[in-house]
Amino acid sequence: MKLFIYHTPELTPSGEVPDCAIAIDVLRATTTMVTALAGGAEAVQVFSDLDKLIQESESWPTEKRIRAGERGGAKVAGFDMGNSPLDCTPEHVVGKRLFISTTNGTRSLERVQKAGAVMAGAFINRRAVVNYILSEKPETVWIVGSGWEGSFSLEDTACAGSIAHSLVAQLNLPVDQIAGNDEVIGAIALYQQWQDNLLQLMHHASHGKRLLRLDCDEDLKYCVQMDLLDVLAIQREPGVLVKK
Repeated sequence: MKLFIYHTPELTPSGEVPDCAIAIDVLRATTTMVTALAGGAEAVQVFSDLDKLIQESESWPTEKRIRAGERGGAKVAGFDMGNSPLDCTPEHVVGKRLFISTTNGTRSLERVQKAGAVMAGAFINRRAVVNYILSEKPETVWIVGSGWEGSFSLEDTACAGSIAHSLVAQLNLPVDQIAGNDEVIGAIALYQQWQDNLLQLMHHASHGKRLLRLDCDEDLKYCVQMDLLDVLAIQREPGVLVKK
């Protein structure tokens, strides 16, 4: 197995497709997707374009759909919700499809949607992602952070590092045998430095600061809970994730 970490979807090699890909947007898209599926959502369908989301969701009954739109950390006007996982309570999402478009996370999922297996990863479902990789043993694994508008983000790299760290430990192999690029080493080091205080790391992160200005401090506390949900959010068809 060779593991590659890319800080943003723009940094992934063009023309290549891995056996397995994990898209990460800790703050907050993939955390929200996993939480929605854990709460009983029928599926999560991702879009980078808001107009396309509206068009596609029109074919679903109003009572069976939730339109979630976020730009710049804030809810898009006219949508049912923004991008807070705390809105994905069972009472709100059970039996419904979440149609979601966010500033960063949905772009990562679209970039890797042709991979053999595609998952949404976050701190809250790290164990489920790791267990899947250990079970299926794909030859190449990409972990793709979402970053912020094309630039590096602390939170996504730390989460990628947490997955890589767990894989290295459970496979009981030297990291050099698993790491496909230098980013794997760097991400593991970042995670090891902050693993006991991930919330503080979120407060240092630029997007964490942005969310704090929007009074989303409870979201940050939720997003850093490790292995909270035993939920694998996996792609069933391009752009559509379901619980496994």
